[in-house]
Amino acid sequence: MAEQRVRVTQDSGSRWRRRAGEYDTLQEALAAAEPGDTVAVRPGVFREAVLLDKPVTVLAADGPGSVRISPPAGVPLTVTAAATVQDLIVEGSDRSLPAVLVTADGARLTGCRIDTQASAGVELGDGASAVLRSCTVANPAGLGVRLRPGARAGLQECEVSTAGQAGIAVLGGAAAVLDRCRVHHTGGAGLLLTGSGSGAELTGCEIYEIRGSGVQAEDGAVGRLTDCTVHRVTGNGLTLDTEAELLLAGCRIHDLPENAADLRGRARLRLERCTLHTFGRGALSVWDAGTEVEAEGSEIHSADGDYPALWVSDGARLALADCTLHDLPDALFVLDRDSRASAADCSFSRIRSSAVSVSGGATADLTDCRIQEAGTGLWFRDHGSGGLLTGCEIADVATGVIVAKGADPVLRECTVRGAGDAGVYVSAQGRGTFEDCRVSHGRGFGFHVIDGCRTVLTRCRTEQNGRAGFEFSEAGPVTEGCVSDDVPPPPPALPVPRTALPPAPALASAPPYPPLLAPAAGPALLPATARLTSAGPANATAGAIAPIPDCRPADEALAELDALVGLATVKQEVRTLIDLITVGRRRRQAGLKAPSLRRHLVFTGAPGTGKTTVARLYGEILASLGVLQRGHLVEVARVDLVGEHIGSTAIRTAAAFDRARGGVLFIDEAYALAPEDGGRDFGREAIDTLVKLMEDHRDEVVVIVAGYTAEMERFLAANPGLSSRFSRTVTFPDYSAEELLEIARAQCAEHEYALAEATEKALQEHFAGLERGPGFGNGRTARQVFETMVERHAVRVAQLADPSTEELQLLVPADLPL
Repeated sequence: MAEQRVRVTQDSGSRWRRRAGEYDTLQEALAAAEPGDTVAVRPGVFREAVLLDKPVTVLAADGPGSVRISPPAGVPLTVTAAATVQDLIVEGSDRSLPAVLVTADGARLTGCRIDTQASAGVELGDGASAVLRSCTVANPAGLGVRLRPGARAGLQECEVSTAGQAGIAVLGGAAAVLDRCRVHHTGGAGLLLTGSGSGAELTGCEIYEIRGSGVQAEDGAVGRLTDCTVHRVTGNGLTLDTEAELLLAGCRIHDLPENAADLRGRARLRLERCTLHTFGRGALSVWDAGTEVEAEGSEIHSADGDYPALWVSDGARLALADCTLHDLPDALFVLDRDSRASAADCSFSRIRSSAVSVSGGATADLTDCRIQEAGTGLWFRDHGSGGLLTGCEIADVATGVIVAKGADPVLRECTVRGAGDAGVYVSAQGRGTFEDCRVSHGRGFGFHVIDGCRTVLTRCRTEQNGRAGFEFSEAGPVTEGCVSDDVPPPPPALPVPRTALPPAPALASAPPYPPLLAPAAGPALLPATARLTSAGPANATAGAIAPIPDCRPADEALAELDALVGLATVKQEVRTLIDLITVGRRRRQAGLKAPSLRRHLVFTGAPGTGKTTVARLYGEILASLGVLQRGHLVEVARVDLVGEHIGSTAIRTAAAFDRARGGVLFIDEAYALAPEDGGRDFGREAIDTLVKLMEDHRDEVVVIVAGYTAEMERFLAANPGLSSRFSRTVTFPDYSAEELLEIARAQCAEHEYALAEATEKALQEHFAGLERGPGFGNGRTARQVFETMVERHAVRVAQLADPSTEELQLLVPADLPL
C-alpha cells in the first residue's frame, strides 16, 4: 500500500457526509474534500500544482516548513475560493507566472513562505481579496506581491524580501492594508502605488535596503503610513507624481542618498510628527504648480550633502507648522514666481548657509519662527521676491536679513540679535518694510541700507550694535518713530531774544519739505538723525532716529513694590538684593572688589500671592540700576518649554531664554519640569538646557522659578548644577484675613464702591473661615469675592425704584457670598 500522506478531516457533523480519509496526493485529497473540511499534509515535497476551488483549510500537519509545494511548471498554488492555507512552503520556477494566484474573495494565507522565481510571489487577480498573516515572500525574478485592479489585500506581520522588482505593487484601483510588515532588499520600489483609486494603509511597517524609492505613488494613488520607517534606499524615500497623495504620521525617513521625499505633477504630501534626517540631497523637494506639502510637528535634520533641505519651485506650495530644522547646509529655498512657502512656530538652527532663501518672485510667509546659528537668517534675493514675517526671532547669525535686487518683504515685530555683520542689510534696489522690529547686540550695523533703497522703517529699535544702529549711505530710506541707543538726545534749544532774529525772507513758493521747527522757536540744532556715511545732505524723506527712552527710576518701582498688600518678608528680601547690587556697583567705581552675585531667584508659595508682580518689578528695578538691558518680563510654563519629540525641547527652551535676554525669564510652576514619575520625560531636557544657558549668559537674563514649596525642592534636585545657579529662595506667605480685606478695600476704591463698617467685619470673618488647601487662591480669592459682591449688589439695587448715589456704591453684609 502506498504511503498515506494527506488526511482529510470531516469538520461537519452531518451524517450524510462520508467519513474522513487519507490520500496519497494533494490532488486526490482536495478532490475528496468538501467545503469546510481540513486537509492536513504530512511532511514532504509535493511536485504538483495545487488548485483550491473549495473553501477548505490546507495546513502542514507538522508545522511550518515541513511541507513544500514545488511543481515543475505552472502556477504552484491557485486559490479560486475562500480557502485557508497554513504553514506551507510554495516554490515556483516559471518566470511568466505567479507562484501564488488568488482569484476569489476571502482567501487566507497564514505562516506560509513563498520562495520562488516567478513574475510575482503572490498575485491577487482582478477583484480578488486575501489576508496574509505571518508570511514571507522572496522572489528575485519579479514582484513580491502584486494586486491587480480592484483587488484587496491585508498583510499582517509579513516579510517581503529579495524581490527583483517592487516589493508590493498596488495597481489600477486596488487596495492594501499592511500591519507591522517588513519590505526589504527589493528593486524598483518597496511599495508601488499607481492608478486612480489605488491605495495602501501601512501601520508599524519598515521599508529598507531598496534599489529605488522606498514608496512610489503616482497617477492619483493614495496612501497613509503610520509609525513606519523608510531608510537605506538607493533612491528617494518617497516619490510622488501625477496627483498622488500620501499622509505620514509618526514616521521616520532617514539614511538616503537622494531626497527624503520628491514630489511633482500636482502630488500632495502631509507629514505629522515625522522625522526626516541623514539625506544626501534634500528632505523635501517640491516641484510644479499644484504640488503641495504640509508638515506639522516634524523634525528635519542632519543632511549629508550640500543641497537645501527644503526646495520649493515651479509654483509649488509648502506649509510648515511647529517643525524643527537643524544641522543643515541650507534650510528652505523658495524659487520661481507663484512658488510659496509658509512656516508657523518653527525653529531653524545650526544652518551653515541660509535658513530661508527666497528668489525668482517667490513668497515666504513666516509667523513666530526662530532662526539661530545660521549664516544668513533670511535672504530675499531679487525682484518680486518677498513675503510677510511676523513675530520671528533671528539670533547668532552672520547676517540677519538680506534684501536685494528689488525684493520687497514685510517684517513685523521681528527681532535680530547677535549678528556677526549687519542685522538687516538692504542693497541693489531692494526695498522692504520693517515695522516694530528690533536689532541688538550685533557686531556690525543694526540696519544697513545702501544704494538709496526705499526701505520703510516704522517704530524700529536698535541696541548695543558694534558699529551703529542705523546706517544709510544715501537718501532713500523712510523712517518713523525709530529709536537707537547710539543716538544722543538733542540738547535743548537756546533762547534767543526776538530782536536778534533776522526777518524771515519772503518765499516765492512753499518749501519743498516741512520746517523742522516752528518759526517762533528760533534757531536750534537739527534733531539727531540716522547716521550717514555720504558727505551729502541728510535724507530729507527719512524721519529722525530718536534715542531709546530711559526706563522709570528704581525708586518708582520700589514704591510700587512697597504699596503691595502684605509681603513684608518678600519686600525685605528684594531690598536686600537691591542694596547688595547697588553697593557692589559703588565698590567697583571706587576701585574695590565687588562680590559676584547670582541674581536668579526661587519664589515659593501658593498661587495668588504676588509672585509674578514682584518678578516684574524686580526686573524693572534691575534695568533702572543698569544691571539688565531692558528689564521686561517673559512668563512661561512647562507647555512653552517642553516639546513633543526629541530635540524640540532644547530649541523651545533656548527660544524662550532668548526672548528674555535683557530681562527676566519667569517660569511658573517650574516643578512641572521634573515630575515625580518623570522617567524619560522631556522636562529634564528643558532643565539641562536652562542650566547651561544660565551659565553661558549669566549677565544677560535673570531667571526666576516659582511654585509650591515642597515641589520646588524636587525641582532644584533634578539637576546637580541647578540649585547652585540661584542666589536665594524667597517665600511668599499666604495672605492673612486682614490682608485679604485690604485687597478687597483696594478693589472697592478702584471701582468706586464702598464697604459699610459691618460689611468689613463680616468680610474679614468670611476670609478667616475659608479653607486654605492647595486650591486656595489668595489674592485671586479676594478679587473673586469682590466680584461676587458686586453681582449681588447689582441684583439687590436693581429692585430699587430710585437708588441714591450712596446706595449705588455701598456694599452691605447681604452682598457677601453665601
